Amino acid sequence: MSGHPCAGWFEPRPGLAASLLPQLDTGDDGAHDLAHLRRVWHNALAIQAGDGGDAELIGAAVLLHDCVAVEKSSPLRAQASRLAAARASEVLAGLGWPAPRIAAVAHAIEAHSFSAGIEPLTLEARVLQDADRLDAIGLVGVARCFYTAGRMGSALYHVADPLATARTLDDRAYALDHFGAKLLGLADGFRTLTGSRLAAERHARLERFLAEFQAEL
Repeated sequence: MSGHPCAGWFEPRPGLAASLLPQLDTGDDGAHDLAHLRRVWHNALAIQAGDGGDAELIGAAVLLHDCVAVEKSSPLRAQASRLAAARASEVLAGLGWPAPRIAAVAHAIEAHSFSAGIEPLTLEARVLQDADRLDAIGLVGVARCFYTAGRMGSALYHVADPLATARTLDDRAYALDHFGAKLLGLADGFRTLTGSRLAAERHARLERFLAEFQAEL
């Protein structure tokens, strides 16, 4: 597929991928790379198959949702989805997309982020949010948590109080704290029926990992 060597990964819309993948600024973050994009794509396909939504809008939103790279430790992190939405709007306008469809993709991208705190008002936005959050829980979510903690220079856990029974959670300092601070609460916030079902399965894996990890400490 012309346009990008990995466009064929994004069936059934490799043409859309070929036009959008060259626009990405993925940086060197292995938690937000093409592998992440491919996983979110397949999550979105599964959710869209069960819950519906405009497949082209969802596909474009998935492909462009991380098109501006912002590190987790950056003070701009809470603005990352807005920056990506603005860049996505420029890209789609350059490809001749009509304004209403550009706006729909931009809203989905803005609202997908946990830290942005924007309510997803459309089905397509809810599909993207759920597809992206699925990649933050389960065993992939565990791997991404510890990978990101390493990039940030965090410790694995607080040696004196690993479970934060007598201290405030600090997931910038300790990777294990991120479970209580964010990951264990994600499954309750899914917006689609299919996403909620898949999230429950991954949440159970997350809890099993945490229990076994704690048993080894």
